[in-house]
Amino acid sequence: MLEWFNGKAVDEFADSIVADLVKRIPPSGVDAPAKKAAERLRKTHDAVFGRIEKFARAQYLNIYKKARLGNRLKWALLDAGYPADFVDTLTLELLTVVTLVSREPKKAVS
Repeated sequence: MLEWFNGKAVDEFADSIVADLVKRIPPSGVDAPAKKAAERLRKTHDAVFGRIEKFARAQYLNIYKKARLGNRLKWALLDAGYPADFVDTLTLELLTVVTLVSREPKKAVS
């Protein structure tokens, strides 16, 4: 029962996602209109979402852990200086992916 509330892995994962985002796209680079910035944002988006999917498949994320992940991501991104609309959109997308992946039936290992 206590494992249900254990959010250590979720916290560590969220922190690593935020650190990766800050390194790849600093908060000041989000609003850059340049074509290069758009390409960097797309590549970063693909990398982050790939990690999110892998994590959601490897971990059992109950409703509490999903909420904790979203909350941790949102506030860490805001604290890092990202615009609120960017943070809200990214957090919603990440949680949508987590929810959809966690609904997939687990494949039996042969």
